[in-house]
Amino acid sequence: MNDLVQIVLPVFGLILLGYGAGLLRLLSQQTAVGMSDYVFTIGYPLLIFKTLNSAILPQSQPWGYWLSYFGGVALVWLIGMAITWKSFGLNYRQSVIAGFSAGQSNTVLVGIPLLLKAYGDPGAVPLFLLLAVHLPVTMTCATVLFEGLSLKTARNLLPKLFLHPILFGLFAGVLFRMSGLVLPLAAHSIVDSIAASALPCALIAMGLSLHHHGMKGNFSLSVTIALLKLMLHPALVYGLAFKVFTMPPVWSGVAVLFAASPTGVNCYLFAAKYRTGEKIASSAIAVTTAFSVLTTVFWLWWLGVKS
Repeated sequence: MNDLVQIVLPVFGLILLGYGAGLLRLLSQQTAVGMSDYVFTIGYPLLIFKTLNSAILPQSQPWGYWLSYFGGVALVWLIGMAITWKSFGLNYRQSVIAGFSAGQSNTVLVGIPLLLKAYGDPGAVPLFLLLAVHLPVTMTCATVLFEGLSLKTARNLLPKLFLHPILFGLFAGVLFRMSGLVLPLAAHSIVDSIAASALPCALIAMGLSLHHHGMKGNFSLSVTIALLKLMLHPALVYGLAFKVFTMPPVWSGVAVLFAASPTGVNCYLFAAKYRTGEKIASSAIAVTTAFSVLTTVFWLWWLGVKS
């Protein structure tokens, strides 16, 4: 158990530090926005670039890995929509937001620090490969569920996805590796420094954001979404990754912990864009992040991860 605490405590300790800084008004919400922008546009792209530049990449597409994770996303999303529509009386669009909140993980601000702490370098490649397609897949599904399939939907969505900084970091890391070039020592030092700063900045920004958004919706609904997100989603992925498809144990574990991450902020941003279900998404983020302190320990124990 002490090994698990050593993995979880630094991650959630920094989130708590950010929350406390917001509560005591030591840092403002504008600071959280600025830190998040830094992490998304500079910090994580360079961390991904650094990792993939030296990592061993798979020779073929890991289709079992993709299907395990996104099969779990699809199932929990549909279950979330059905339960919240039937039991809480949500309309169609609100139920889409609820399902999105149950299936979309906070991969950047929580998932990356947690998974790298749990699995280290061996988990970096499956983590970043999944990260590269996670946002495009989930945002595309949410947009299609709201707007339907059309050329207008594609024209509005595709440029935003392909210009995402994290995807740039992924492509740049792979291409630079294929080129055979080597970073000069000074440039290598800069990349290392920025990459090292990305994880703590992301977690503190998450804590600040939690203080700002807080609990604004139906608590029973939020707890239901939290159970779907933190327990059912990783359980579905576990069943597919360990029992149905074949892949290295680290890849299976990464997929499960990726699914066990709390609800991501993109759910709230999507809800705010369409002015539908903002309170549902905001509350889901707060409750899942709070509960994930305990559920993360459970999944680390279940997977047999040690620090």
